[in-house]
Amino acid sequence: MRRTWALCRKELQLYFFAPTSYIAFAIYFLVCGFFFSLYFLQSLSLDVVPIIGNTSFIYLFIIPLLTMRLVSDELRQGTDELLLTSPASITEIIVGKYLAALIVQGTLVVGTLIYPLIMSAFGKLDMPILWLSFLSMFLLGSALMAVGLFASTTSANQMVAGVVAFSLMILLWMIEFMGGSSATSGKDWLNQFSIIGRTVNMQKGVFDLSDVLFYVSFILVFIFLSIQLLDRKRWR
Repeated sequence: MRRTWALCRKELQLYFFAPTSYIAFAIYFLVCGFFFSLYFLQSLSLDVVPIIGNTSFIYLFIIPLLTMRLVSDELRQGTDELLLTSPASITEIIVGKYLAALIVQGTLVVGTLIYPLIMSAFGKLDMPILWLSFLSMFLLGSALMAVGLFASTTSANQMVAGVVAFSLMILLWMIEFMGGSSATSGKDWLNQFSIIGRTVNMQKGVFDLSDVLFYVSFILVFIFLSIQLLDRKRWR
């Protein structure tokens, strides 16, 4: 566990030295601010759900930028050989990198809290809906971070890793729409795997443990796939 946290700290330092991180942060908060001003300043509605929905959509473009270098940069520079022969296991390496990505994701969510803070000056917010909506946003972003980490293990080229991450995220995002256009039985089956559909209950103020377990399972699956893919690269 100590080695995992050491790797996590190293990755966090790299995040704050990488120009792409600052570009991603700038795009994220600029677009979030634009959506907030467009929606709230025109309607003066105290409903946070539309703001959360627009903000979550930005993840499709921001998270590939934040995750594409996690492993691909090691592969490109050849430092993966040193890393893979270090005392840290592959599981510790992947988990350490994911924890760093998770902290960055948490920073984005915390930064977005400024918008309900502004809204609270105009009236009383529905606090259960507010906090559960932000929980859904954090869980969705955490799941997409795991996808981005997996994509980063597929190539030594950061741009290729970013494109793979974006493509996988778009595919996962479209499950909700594919379910809506299919027959009833097919729709119900597809909706079980929808990363967007699982946020609906929380954004209505309803906490369902199965939704949380879905995201946790989803994250574990992609972390496992990342470990397996990196392990295969070690033996090549």
